[in-house]
Amino acid sequence: MSLTGHVYSSGFKLQYIVEGTGTPAIVVGSSLYYFRTFSDNLRNSLNLVFFDHRGFSPPYDCQDTSQFKLNLLVDDIELIRKELGFDKVIIIGHSGHAFMALEYAKKYPANVSHLVMMCAAPNFSREGHIAAERYLNDSVCPERKATLAKNLARLPQEIEAAPEKAFITYCLLMGPKSWFDYNYDATKLWEGIEVNMAMFDYVWGEVFRDIDITENLDKLQVPAFLALGRYDYLIPPPYMWESVRDKFSNLTIRVFEKSSHAPHFEEPDLFDQELIEWLINT
Repeated sequence: MSLTGHVYSSGFKLQYIVEGTGTPAIVVGSSLYYFRTFSDNLRNSLNLVFFDHRGFSPPYDCQDTSQFKLNLLVDDIELIRKELGFDKVIIIGHSGHAFMALEYAKKYPANVSHLVMMCAAPNFSREGHIAAERYLNDSVCPERKATLAKNLARLPQEIEAAPEKAFITYCLLMGPKSWFDYNYDATKLWEGIEVNMAMFDYVWGEVFRDIDITENLDKLQVPAFLALGRYDYLIPPPYMWESVRDKFSNLTIRVFEKSSHAPHFEEPDLFDQELIEWLINT
C-alpha cells in the first residue's frame, strides 16, 4: 500500500510516494520515475520514499537559479525526512542525484545510516566527458553505435519541438549509452513527468560540472555503496573512481556486468541481493 503526499519548500511542491516495509530509505529524484524502476522485492526489505526535487516540481517555469543551489536541494531532503517522522535513513541517489545524496549525508550525518550511490561519476568535468566518449569509442559494438548515431541526428529537432522536455528527450535518445539493451524504449518510465529545464541546465550543467566530492568528505562517517554498470557509456568508466575511492572512510563498489546506467532496474535480483547483504553487514 502506498502513501502519497507533498510538502512545500520556497513555493515548490515536492511530491513523495512511500511504499514498502523495513528501514526507511529516501530516494532522491523523480518520485514517479524511481517508483517505477525499483523492484517490488526491495520493498519487502526497505520502506522506500520516492520524492521530487525542485527540478521535477511545480512551478516548472521558475528561472531563478538561486532557488536551485545545492544546499537548498539538500535541505529539501531533510524537510522530507522530518515530514515523515523518520530518525536515521538510508539515502539513495542515482546518476546526478547521487551528488545530492552524498552532500546530504555530509551535512546531516546524524540522520543517515547508509549512503547508496548508483551510476555516478566523481564529477561531470570535461575530463570525465572525454573519458566516457573514449570508453564508448574503444568498445566493439557497431550496432549500439549505429543506433546512437541515428538518435543523435534526431536530437536537435526533437529538443527544438519541445524545449520544455529537453532533459527527458535527451535521456530517451541516449538509450544506447544508458541501457544494456541499447534498443530499450524507456518512454513509459517517463510518462506524466514534467521538468524545470532551468534547474537541470544550472545544476547538471554548472553545479555538478564543478563539484568536488572530496570536499568535507571527512564528515561522511557512514558506509557508502556505489553501484555501477559495465555498459554504462553515459558517465565515465569505473576506473575514474580510483583517484577518490580511498578518500572515503568506507566505500564498497560493485560493477554489474549486464547493466548500463540502471542496474537496479536492469539486474534487479542481483542488485537487491548485493544491496541487502551490504546493508546487513555494515
